[in-house]
Order: sequence, then C-alpha cells, then structure tokens
Amino acid sequence: MLSALSRALVVVLALGPAAAQAQQLDKVTFATNWVAEAEHGGFYQALADGTYRKAGLDVTILPGGPNVNHRLQLLAGKIEFYMSANSLQAFDAAAQNVPTAVVAAMFQKDPQVFLAHPGQGIEKFEDLKKLTLFVSNEGVASYFQWMKRQYGFDEKKVKPYTFNPQPFLADKKSAMQGYVTSEPYAVEKQGGFKPVIFLLADQGFGSYSTLIETRRDLISRKPDVVQRFVNASITGWTNYIYGDNSAANARIKRDNPEMSDELLAYSIAKMKEYGIVDSGDSLKLGIGAMTDARMKGFFDQMVAAGVVKANVDYKKAYTLQFVNKGVGLDLRPKN
Repeated sequence: MLSALSRALVVVLALGPAAAQAQQLDKVTFATNWVAEAEHGGFYQALADGTYRKAGLDVTILPGGPNVNHRLQLLAGKIEFYMSANSLQAFDAAAQNVPTAVVAAMFQKDPQVFLAHPGQGIEKFEDLKKLTLFVSNEGVASYFQWMKRQYGFDEKKVKPYTFNPQPFLADKKSAMQGYVTSEPYAVEKQGGFKPVIFLLADQGFGSYSTLIETRRDLISRKPDVVQRFVNASITGWTNYIYGDNSAANARIKRDNPEMSDELLAYSIAKMKEYGIVDSGDSLKLGIGAMTDARMKGFFDQMVAAGVVKANVDYKKAYTLQFVNKGVGLDLRPKN
C-alpha cells in the first residue's frame, strides 16, 4: 500500500497538468479611446471582479487620451482589441479596406447630446435651430450633416466648439455639444443650472457607440479568444450598470486620478436614465447587441447626409458572430 506521503504525491502529480493549464491565461490588451471614466466602466468591472480571468483571459486595459491613437496600435498588431467611438469609424475602416471589424456594441445609444439654457423657449429638438451652436470640427463633419439633412439645421449658425463650456455659459441664446454622461455635469457645476438636454439618439441618430473592434485575422485565427473577451465584457457591463461597481470605480480612479466619485455616480445614473448601455435590442439579446437592420439603417442615414459614400461595403465593418446570445440577461435585477 502507498504511504500517506506517496498518495499525496500521486494526487499532486495527477492535478499538476490541469492546475498548470488552468493558469495559462490568454494575454490580450484592450485599448480605450480616452482617459479612464465611467463610460469604460464595464471593462474595468470585468477586470476588477475577475470576470476576464474566469474567462481564461489576462487582460490589460490601456487608457487613451487627447494625443493618443491606439487604433494604429491595433492595425500594427500590438494590441488585440480597441474601443471604437461610433459606427462611423467602422464604416470608414470598410471604406479604406482596413482589415478590422466591430464585434460588439456596448452602447446601444450614442451619448452625444446638445445642451441649451433653460427658460429660453427651447422645448423640442428643432427649437435649437434658433440658437448659435457650438460644434467641433468632427461633429460638423458627422452628426451635424445628419441634422442638416433630417431637420434643416443651418451650418451658418455653427461656431467652433473647443471643449470649453464658457462660451456656451456666457450666451443664453446658444447650445453646446457634449456627452450626456459628462458635459451636463460640468455645466451644472460651472454654470449653476441644469441644462436642457437633447440626446441625438432619441432624435433618430442611429449610431452605436463604445464598440469593440479587432483585426479580422484575430477573428479567423482565435475566434474563441474573441468570444470570451466579448462575453466577459458583456458580463462586466451588466454588473457595472446593475451591480456593485465600487471595485471598478476604484480601478478607474487609479488610472485617472482626476476622476471623482461624484462624476462617476452622475455618469452611471445618466447611462441608466437614457438607456445608453441597455435599451432596444439589448433588452432581449443582451448588452453588446447589434443587428443588420440597425447597421443598414444608420448606413443609409449617413449616405443620405453625404457623410459616407453609397458604394462602401458597410457589411465588412462588423460581424454578428459574437453577440446576440443573451449573455448577462440572467444578471439583471428582477423587477
């Protein structure tokens, strides 16, 4: 008979390969397009609560910034996943035959808004046509072209937006672009009033936002890695929106020391209020959902607005292979 020590060694040897295999995590880097904030919270959640590790992934989140272009890192093969801002970037990649594709859309609604002063008779979106509009160059080239086509806005009313709210605060007959999760907060703090908010998505602007983009070669060579990253990110976002997000917020503040608890709480509340992450198709298909109909609808909008050329093969911009599987639906609070 084997001694107790011998039996223990047999057990250790038997478990050794399995234990070693369990520790062999796939290393991937996910780069965001801005400094750490609540709008990246689901990814930090999956990192902080171990969801990525449970999926067999050793994930590094690489924050972006004003002078950083991580998308080039993706194309160079130095990172595996990139957080793309909106569907237009995916269409642009398809137009230029860039070998990338979007594999999930973590925001069902683009958070882009216009803010107006209260008490100025601005009650519906079209009322903004009466005002001076502070819009960035990128905004003029994209969603403002849709606003012109769809609602008859006039580019002569536009002044450059420099990501400083002061010109807007000083002129009650103006409106300013922003993200629903951040600029209204800044206006409340600096201007002492709650602005009137118009979310472009609720006016018909059909772009997805906060998309996960990767290279087509990674999709073909390692579809399992892509699927695990997408599933874990969806789980992270579900838990960040509906569960205890304190550990994720701590990681966000570690990567961005200027972030405050108050702004984090505000941003999360706005994401919930406006259905930025979870609304529409995601209510049945799970967070991260995308559909062919939605992609075609937005493509047609952008072609009509002159933003995208009609001959672009927009279907190369994305794949539904990794989404719409109901991941995370069981994690939602039961109403």
